[in-house]
Amino acid sequence: MDLVLIDALEVDTVIGVYDWERTITQTLRLDLALGTDIRPAAAGDDIAQTLDYAAISERIAGFAREHQFALVETFAERLAETLRAEFAIAWLRLTVRKPGAVAAASAVGVSIERGTRPGDA
Repeated sequence: MDLVLIDALEVDTVIGVYDWERTITQTLRLDLALGTDIRPAAAGDDIAQTLDYAAISERIAGFAREHQFALVETFAERLAETLRAEFAIAWLRLTVRKPGAVAAASAVGVSIERGTRPGDA
């Protein structure tokens, strides 16, 4: 299995459990590893044969604008479901960080894996 990577993608969204957080946008930082086989794309030098990281990044930004959640956990779970369905991603690892949420930490967040890695079935 090969991985298409998107590191430190920043998106703005309304997220948080406190009332004041519901009135502002905050930046989330995302890291993704998307399981795929890049050999067909490499053989034909054809972006249509791989996961288009630009299109996926645009979809993530749109998702962040369209949705509001209290929990980073909910954001991560719903985003993973959306990406897997819309881009036919068999397996992904998604880390979502919320910078500045805890004063003593540079960020807090969650990391999830969803789907089945090719070869693990």
